[in-house]
Amino acid sequence: MNLPKKFMAAVVQAAPVLFDREASVEKACRLASEAAAKGARLVLLPESFIPAYPRGLTFGAVVGSRSDQGRSLWQRYWENSVDVPGPDVDALGEAARQSNIYLAVGITERDRGTLYCSLLYFGPDGSLLGKHRKLKPTASERLIWGEDDGSTLTSFPTELGIIGGLICWENYMPLARMAMYMKGVQIYLAPTADSRDAWQATMRHIALEGRCFVLGCNQYVTRSMYPTDIPGYEELASQPEEMCRGGSVIISPMGEVLAGPLFGEEGILTAELDLSEVVKGKFDFDVVGHYNRPDIFDLNIRGVPK
Repeated sequence: MNLPKKFMAAVVQAAPVLFDREASVEKACRLASEAAAKGARLVLLPESFIPAYPRGLTFGAVVGSRSDQGRSLWQRYWENSVDVPGPDVDALGEAARQSNIYLAVGITERDRGTLYCSLLYFGPDGSLLGKHRKLKPTASERLIWGEDDGSTLTSFPTELGIIGGLICWENYMPLARMAMYMKGVQIYLAPTADSRDAWQATMRHIALEGRCFVLGCNQYVTRSMYPTDIPGYEELASQPEEMCRGGSVIISPMGEVLAGPLFGEEGILTAELDLSEVVKGKFDFDVVGHYNRPDIFDLNIRGVPK
């Protein structure tokens, strides 16, 4: 292992142009460039930034039936989701290349008739390093997103360190976290839609447990940002104007808050990451090393596509 180096990382708290894939891709590229202009070499955008996290919408589903209006909303969402590979992925890769950054972007991925909540990873040469699909959508998210088969539970060695992570409430899955620690993650990405105060404790816990930097990233979304012509728009009348207040944050391997949390507005948080802090943190706690008990516990990860 080479001696660690310091570098700047950024999390972008913003909303997409909801339900508009092309405009959201354009905004993601612009925000990535703005973060790079602040000195960031690694930039993270929120969960399902393209085309939207459809908070507050029911898709016309109750136990035992689905409505025509809900199916029309699903069609609108599907039509604005992202093919991987595809032209939208190429555009995001080009943005990473132009800014010479590592870029991670949350998307809703379209694969034939199923959608997935995915996180795309790009290198500074513009290449798609890989993706992670959410293992288990939460509650009503299961109406719109499928589940991963585990083959995308991965990390990416880079000159900045080993990058990987989980999406939103996957971070409450102890075995999924352990899988990431076993893959050596040093810079743990946690895009989310959770803006509760309690989420901040989760981010700090993961940093301490994994002795890794944690980048938590959420959207800031208001009701007025939703297009009024989407099927089911009237359902949003019961929602508050501020539908997602954010909470993006950057945490050190010792659980210290380096930037944020940011609430109530869009913005870009930056912090200098020094990987020597990851090494120092392992002195008294290494969850997959000297603090592990492989004679008692055994985790097998089936990482093959099905």
